[in-house]
Amino acid sequence: MTQSRDSRPRRPGGRSKYIPKRKVCFFCRDKVTYIDYKDPALLKPYISDRGKITPRRKSGVCAKHQRALTMSIKRARQLALLPFVPSHIRQTGGVGLKS
Repeated sequence: MTQSRDSRPRRPGGRSKYIPKRKVCFFCRDKVTYIDYKDPALLKPYISDRGKITPRRKSGVCAKHQRALTMSIKRARQLALLPFVPSHIRQTGGVGLKS
């Protein structure tokens, strides 16, 4: 005999699993054809506070634009428009405190 939907055991708290809203690619939405490496204001939101490039799952950028964004960030770093390492790590000399 099978159980009906109402008699099955439920999760504690009675809540269903959270399903986040899918992010729409900023560049697709605004129909950006070329991501310019000479525009650091456009690239800064896609870099973390540690200087790392934000992954697709966090930024919501599509695969095509993520590849272009990564190349633009790397080019801007080479031309010193964006830092490789953030300033607070440069000042302390590392992640931990110096003894």
